[in-house]
Amino acid sequence: MIFKVFYQENPNEVPVREKTRTLYIEAESERDVRQKLKDRNLNIEYIQLLKGAHLEYEKQSPNFSVLEI
Repeated sequence: MIFKVFYQENPNEVPVREKTRTLYIEAESERDVRQKLKDRNLNIEYIQLLKGAHLEYEKQSPNFSVLEI
């Protein structure tokens, strides 16, 4: 499954919408996503499962690249 992760790069700052970044990652569950990203020191805001038409839409984005861990 492909997940879209919304995060802030600095975990010590209050989240600000304008600084929110995203990445795509393949994992079995939301827990698996958090496990794979735990050593990256990110402030994860939200993890969204992508499937069906939503996944196809995201694939059309030039920024779509699945992180391999």
